[in-house]
Amino acid sequence: MSEKLQGIVDQLKDLSLLEASELVKMMETTFGVSAAAAAVAAAPAAGAAAAPAVEEKDEFDVILAGMADPAKKIQIIKVVREITGLGLKEAKDLVEAAPKPVKEGAPKDEAEALKKKLTDAGANVELK
Repeated sequence: MSEKLQGIVDQLKDLSLLEASELVKMMETTFGVSAAAAAVAAAPAAGAAAAPAVEEKDEFDVILAGMADPAKKIQIIKVVREITGLGLKEAKDLVEAAPKPVKEGAPKDEAEALKKKLTDAGANVELK
């Protein structure tokens, strides 16, 4: 790196956040460019150096995996009917055809509540 560029980098290190923001605005005005494009291009490079951020899911699919206790099939069917609004035959078919989704795209708290309800009735449940 040339001494001239190294001098500029050293000066940039000494800027406060407010001064850096003003510098960006001045450069955008002077050169007729947008810093947004540079930020998007720089983001993948920064992401490669840092550990990838873990994205927390906010929607879950409640999957009926099967019956923990086949003797509780009727209770499971009742809970499935309550959750889905299906008729008796449709709910029975869903329970017998497990693994099947009972509810898709449910918020985390609702998915957890549905899982607890189904598990208490005797079902094996997965959240995906």
